[in-house]
Amino acid sequence: MSPRSESLEKLKEIVELREKVKKKKPNFVRQESWRYDRLDESWRKPRGIDSKMRKEVKGWPAKVKVGYGGPKAARGLHPSAYREVIVYNVDDLSKVDPGVEAIRIAHTVGAKKRAEILRKAQEMGIRILNPGVPLEEKKEATKASQS
Repeated sequence: MSPRSESLEKLKEIVELREKVKKKKPNFVRQESWRYDRLDESWRKPRGIDSKMRKEVKGWPAKVKVGYGGPKAARGLHPSAYREVIVYNVDDLSKVDPGVEAIRIAHTVGAKKRAEILRKAQEMGIRILNPGVPLEEKKEATKASQS
């Protein structure tokens, strides 16, 4: 086994561990968001003087704490265990390590440049997280729909 594939295997194990930890983590909700429609569920720290949630009274939802965090090595990793790199043009591909990094083509990139990036990335053996539909396939699809 090459050192690259060993490191990727190790990263895959770490990502699996992250998923395992995530399953046990409670769903952190904003205090009393279930009571009022005007409050969104997105987390806010409870700060009230008599707040049951701040005091961690039994029966109230859990608070966000550092102990719920996943493995530090897994932070920023895609579920495929590759590190994500955003690519805007073909030149950005030269900075990518195909062994541990995968590319995500920026949403601002047009169809023509996207097709070039896809072609070059496949030649270099780089994994693409959001390939979309290549330019040639789009042309064929439009021709088929017109006839």
